[in-house]
Amino acid sequence: MAVTDRTLAIAAASLAVGIGVLGLKLIAWWLTGSIALYSDALESIVNVVTAIAALIAVRLAQRPANASLPYGYHKAEYFSAVLVGVMIIIAAVLILREAYYGFMEPKLPEAPVEGLAISIGASLINVAWARYLKRYGSRVRSPALVADAKHLMTDVVSTFGVIIGLILVYLTGIAALDSVLAGLVALNILWSGWGVIRESVGGLMDVAVPTETQKTIREVIAQNADGAIEAHDIRTRQAGKLIFIDFHLVVPGAMSVEAAHTICDGIEAKLRDAVQDVQITIHVEPEDKAKHNGIVVV
Repeated sequence: MAVTDRTLAIAAASLAVGIGVLGLKLIAWWLTGSIALYSDALESIVNVVTAIAALIAVRLAQRPANASLPYGYHKAEYFSAVLVGVMIIIAAVLILREAYYGFMEPKLPEAPVEGLAISIGASLINVAWARYLKRYGSRVRSPALVADAKHLMTDVVSTFGVIIGLILVYLTGIAALDSVLAGLVALNILWSGWGVIRESVGGLMDVAVPTETQKTIREVIAQNADGAIEAHDIRTRQAGKLIFIDFHLVVPGAMSVEAAHTICDGIEAKLRDAVQDVQITIHVEPEDKAKHNGIVVV
């Protein structure tokens, strides 16, 4: 199966997992009447919504560039990731609302063993899927899948916090702890949502590639530009899994167009070997345009 097809299949599977886990958590809440478990189930509704967004974004990102979008649809995944963060924050606000009302009129949850057992089972499913999703999403550089994985892990942390808290509720008989626990979970979710939005906005703002990747790019250019004088104004940006690289290459003024083009071809080939999924633009300039503040080749 091709990577693109597999990525779509995984995004669809993520939606199926989200719906299944949501069903389990709704059952746990229905059995216990716990506000904390209700909050946990509410966050899982967001999981389903964000899985749908991830599926749409991944599908759009696979489309080839066209006249209207000459750089492709890769940034669609960042919009999906922003939506994930927004939905996380909305879920946290709704949870805080329920926690407030529950704190004002506290009552002990029912059917503790059954409810907790179902919640634990749902969380184990989320743990396994989130780990796989993050590993695969990082490998194919899919912001939508990585954001979905992070959200699932937030859900896991929240659920285990809820489980521990409910055990304390049952042991102490203090019903108000159920609402306090839900409030703490909501604050943790808010922090996670902010983190997802912050990272996604960086992608939408054409943030440069990581420092290590920039170093690799500069080294490849320096080692494979024989015949040129220098390379300057090297710029990078990342859109989804695609990395854009552009720079100016200064060559001797008497060099032929064909010779300069051969040097550019060699650099591009080596860059594609060193960095996956790149689009490269090289602007060739005569030696009087040298700035002497870039990569000096000769």
